[in-house]
Amino acid sequence: MRIEKKIWPEYFEKILTGEKNFEVRLADWECKKGDILVLREWDPGKKDYTGRVLEKEAAYVLKTKDVKFFTPEEVGEYGWQIISFK
Repeated sequence: MRIEKKIWPEYFEKILTGEKNFEVRLADWECKKGDILVLREWDPGKKDYTGRVLEKEAAYVLKTKDVKFFTPEEVGEYGWQIISFK
C-alpha cells in the first residue's frame, strides 16, 4: 500500500541524508511492513508543500502507547507507531 504523509523540513532532510531511518507517528492510520510511505515535505510556516518528496518502504512497524508527543487522549485512543525504513 502507498501512504502519503506530510513531513516537516528538518525531519525530511535527516531522512534524505540517511541520518534518520525511522518515523514516529500517531497510530490513527494503518501501516504495515512493506507499505510505501510517500513523505511530502511540508513547510509549517507557509502552510504549504515544498515540492520535495521521498518514498520509503516500511521495514518494521512497532505500535506502542508509551511515548509522550501527543495528548494523552490521542495516545489513549490510537497509540503510537514507529516505522523504520530500508
